[in-house]
Amino acid sequence: MATLAPSRPVPLATTPGVRAAAVRHLGPNWYASVMGTAIVANAGAALPVHVPGLRTACAAVWALSLAMLLTLLTARSLHWIHHRDRARAHLLDPAVAPFYGCLSMAMLAVGGGAMTVGRDWIGLPAAVALDTVLFTAGTVIGLAAAVAIPYLMVVHHRIESASPVWLLPVVAPMVSAAVGPLLLPHLPAGQAQQTLLIACYAMFGVSLLATLVMLPLIFGRLVTGGPLPLALTPTLFLVLGPLGQSTTAANTFADAAPGLLPAPYGQGFTAFAVLHGVPVMGFALLWLALAGALVLRARYRGMGFAMTWWAFTFPVGTCVTGAEGLARHTGLDAFRWLAIVLYVFLVAAWLVAALHTARGLLGGTLLAEPGQ
Repeated sequence: MATLAPSRPVPLATTPGVRAAAVRHLGPNWYASVMGTAIVANAGAALPVHVPGLRTACAAVWALSLAMLLTLLTARSLHWIHHRDRARAHLLDPAVAPFYGCLSMAMLAVGGGAMTVGRDWIGLPAAVALDTVLFTAGTVIGLAAAVAIPYLMVVHHRIESASPVWLLPVVAPMVSAAVGPLLLPHLPAGQAQQTLLIACYAMFGVSLLATLVMLPLIFGRLVTGGPLPLALTPTLFLVLGPLGQSTTAANTFADAAPGLLPAPYGQGFTAFAVLHGVPVMGFALLWLALAGALVLRARYRGMGFAMTWWAFTFPVGTCVTGAEGLARHTGLDAFRWLAIVLYVFLVAAWLVAALHTARGLLGGTLLAEPGQ
């Protein structure tokens, strides 16, 4: 979601060499579009309201996210093979490197979607196999990014001020924690299931504590440094990601733990889901109001489309799934309506970001060299 200024169009790829040239400036921020698409399907599948055709539409959106993931994996492989100088430059750029966390989250979101709605089209055995591969790869990449990117920030990056994009590598383990329990019913009973659940809980802790370290820096940057540059203002929505995803994960643990862990731990996760989720969701709504006001201010001052607009999708989607989980475990209509309202916003944001991205791709501006 790094800023990409309008520039001259890139010719359509007609040969391998031209295709390789077309991806020279394709950064890891593009995986955010996969995340934002997959969450529309995942959140819609669990929406606490019956809408005719909604599940079929969600399955179609999930299929689109899978196609996007495969396309981007191919394009990014070409980028690393033919443009290693740019790839190394991305890793050493403090504005771009954190987006390597998006690779993990894109794989995890698509894998989780295979278990929730994708199985309607590809069957349960294929969904389990696909999710197993994507969950394993996404978790390994996410844990590696959670260590490697902060290491680069300390050792190699020269950073002037804190940024919400710092959250991207450390929130990836939280996505693993939220989607990992979907595989529990397909593991052997006993040690295998318990180990995965506890591993997911550990990744929950890794991401939550890292987020608690980052958030004061980000808020302090806003208070002392003023509003972010216009094109970066949408990244404020990234703060919603760990908040909504931790609430989602806590509710997923509550669904899985009873009968799997001995008392009192199995039942304790149900209480934890509410005790953790309600205050965190409250803070998420506070941040949503603050970030929304700053985005409206930036829009009034001329903020145009950039890939940062995908920040309006996945983070909001995690709040939808978090509200859905709280609705299940509290029975409160307030959380059901919150999930519905946020989902409407999510779909609208996805449509806007997707249409602008498609227009930029067809026009060649989004893959052109920045500044030209």
